[in-house]
Amino acid sequence: MADADDEEEDRKARSRANLAALAVILVLVLGALFVGHVLKGASDIQDCVMSGRTNCAPIDTNR
Repeated sequence: MADADDEEEDRKARSRANLAALAVILVLVLGALFVGHVLKGASDIQDCVMSGRTNCAPIDTNR
């Protein structure tokens, strides 16, 4: 009987560890997507400036 309880507890522990690993991977993927988005915006502004334009920075007019 004790062996069955130990196996059940091991299964639960593995399940929790797998869920924790999935959560960490999800956070890393979302972080990478965010950083990629920010870098894309910076790259677009740099490309605009390097092409000689002077109105590259977006101006917020919602005030």
